[in-house]
Amino acid sequence: MQRSTVPPSTVQRPGKRLAVIHTGGTIASRPSPDGRGLTPQQAPSVPGLADVEVHDFHPFNLPSPHITPAHMLELAGLIRQLAPQHDGIVVTHGTDTLEETAFALHLLLDTPTPVVLTGSMRHAGEVSWDGPANLLDAAGVALNPQSVRSQGTGRGPLVVFGGDIFDARTVTKVHTTAVDAFGGYPGPIGRIDRTSNGTEDAAHVRFFATPEQRRTYAPGSLNARVDILYAYAGWRGEGYAGAQADADGIVIAALGTGNLPAELLPLIAATRQPVIIATRTHAGPVLPIYGYAGGGATLVKAGAIPASFLNAHKARILLLTLLGSGLGKEEIRAVFGEAGF
Repeated sequence: MQRSTVPPSTVQRPGKRLAVIHTGGTIASRPSPDGRGLTPQQAPSVPGLADVEVHDFHPFNLPSPHITPAHMLELAGLIRQLAPQHDGIVVTHGTDTLEETAFALHLLLDTPTPVVLTGSMRHAGEVSWDGPANLLDAAGVALNPQSVRSQGTGRGPLVVFGGDIFDARTVTKVHTTAVDAFGGYPGPIGRIDRTSNGTEDAAHVRFFATPEQRRTYAPGSLNARVDILYAYAGWRGEGYAGAQADADGIVIAALGTGNLPAELLPLIAATRQPVIIATRTHAGPVLPIYGYAGGGATLVKAGAIPASFLNAHKARILLLTLLGSGLGKEEIRAVFGEAGF
């Protein structure tokens, strides 16, 4: 880990201290000299912050498809270490798995210091590089008093992208290449806009939602195996037997409000591990409504656990966290049922 800071004896203590944790991704990428394409190489600096002492940290430098739950747990530990000495924390991250890391930190962190994740869709060699603006916006949100957690309530880690502020529970990547690549129902919970009079730049942070109670966890590890299976028309459970034999838990991206072909009903009924039913639909909750074989109501009777509004990959992160915290199947059912996350 590298840390860059100005010796305290040479500067006057500024009003605020910001930690920026760089993990790689497109925001740190440039074309590789050997011609193999874009690779994470150089972390960006936060532009244009007056009277803020910025400390940079580099725990790893990876493209986001290489990020694992172990990295997420490492990040949470580093943030806990840095939080007491800083007024805000920004994490730069590749966009492909940014939402999973954000949700993991949402479940793992119980610190009043605001934590904001961001990245970029364009790399530093492009004229349309969106990294500096996203980084500056993330810093503005991290240092804003409205972002601070207090008295058992708080926004938890946030995602800032394209001027929008998102809740870690609902944000998702909605486009593979667009600069405004992040969305997710019901949309942003805030917005950051910038104005300039030619000599001074001002950030205006507005939240549209109030902080909520949330529960956090302290798992010893996130190394359980949780497989995700994807439902489709005519699926007879291909791949299910392997997950049932080897995984500690299963998440199914099911159809509609959480329905599956009839062939899956006896398979789920015979499974001892937690089976979480999410939806492959872009938005909306899983509701056990239908009573035909494989309908959501029959799956729940067979032992499946509805994922509430979480998509499949976030349901997997929650299940990893609960398994790592030593919770049993019925305790896991209660957490998902209460939407206590």
